[in-house]
Parts: sequence; structure tokens; C-alpha cells
Amino acid sequence: MTRLTTSFHAPVSMARPRGSRRIEIYGLKLDRRVQCFGEAAYGQWVCLEADPSIQTYCERPAFLEIDNEKLLVDFWIKQGDQETLLIIGEECSVQNTTLAKAYYAVKTISQNELAAAQVWIENWERILPIITSCRGLVADTLLKSIEKLITEPMQLSHIERELATSEPTIVRGAIFTLLHRGQLRAPQLLTEPLSFLTRFEPVKDKS
Repeated sequence: MTRLTTSFHAPVSMARPRGSRRIEIYGLKLDRRVQCFGEAAYGQWVCLEADPSIQTYCERPAFLEIDNEKLLVDFWIKQGDQETLLIIGEECSVQNTTLAKAYYAVKTISQNELAAAQVWIENWERILPIITSCRGLVADTLLKSIEKLITEPMQLSHIERELATSEPTIVRGAIFTLLHRGQLRAPQLLTEPLSFLTRFEPVKDKS
């Protein structure tokens, strides 16, 4: 098994690139503020937060030396027993690298790939702030009640009706928290805007 370094905890110090927009958001998986430079980096950040298989990440973790030029890494991610450096833009000429004696795969994220995920990104732009605002307010008993309720695909409106005795905002925050943790699925979010008709379903046990 590849040794996990978990060595990237903060971005490298650098000025905002000229012409790029600074976007500040809260990273739930990091429990800290995250600063993205530009819409592409922000869109990729949303995808990282939305993917339950991504355990943790760091924005702008390091520079790579390629062909005597420095290339900024947009994200480092930890996914299972693999650590990967993500670079947004044109295809990178290297597929792996070593930094401080640790091995990393290198993956390029194209603008077309981000564009294809736009509906997913827009849905999670709405979901993540609700999870963040409900942190500390969602009881474990509510999470367990929702998991027990959803034994088959169920529309958001139906789930909220079944739990009408609880605060609606907290119920929605709990549903989205389970989605964020990978304990629920909502495949419709890949292709359709989030609505009361969005169906949430249990994650089948793969063991």
C-alpha cells in the first residue's frame, strides 16, 4: 500500500494571479476557509467536496518543476490509498512525480471536463452552504431516522413530509449531510437541478 504523506495542510504563499477572481468558501472536509483563484479552481473545489471518496485535499499545495519551468498544482487529494496532484488546464507532460521523497500521481482536469459537470457543480453550490450552516445542529438521531426512512429512492418532498415535526431547514441539512458523507446517493443531481422532486436513495452495502 502506498504510504500516505498527508503533508499538505495549507496552500503555498502566493499573490492572486492578475485577472483572476478570488473566491473564499468554507471547506467542510478541512474545517477551514478555502481560497480559490478563478472559476475553474472553484468548480473543481466543489467537485472535491461533493465526492465522498475524497477524504481530504489541499488547494495550491506546491509547484512542480517541469521543463525548467514552475507549474502550480491546483489541488492535492487523498483518495483511498492514493495521493494525486490535480492540475487544471492543458494536459500535463508528466503523469507522476516525487516531492520530498513522496510519490504522487499527476492528473490533468480539462476545462471541458469541468464544463460537463456544470449541473452537478451548480447543485452542490446550493447544497454545501446548507450543510455548513447546519453544522452542530443536526442530531445523530435525526440522521439515523433519515437513513431508516430511505430504504428506496424517495423524493425530497416526501422525506420532508415524513419528518414534518422537525425543523425543515435542519431536516434538509441532515439529508445533505448524509449525501456529503456518502451515506445517501442522488444520481439526478448529475443532470437535473436540485428540486423537491430530486430522489435520494440508500447506498448499497458493498461489503
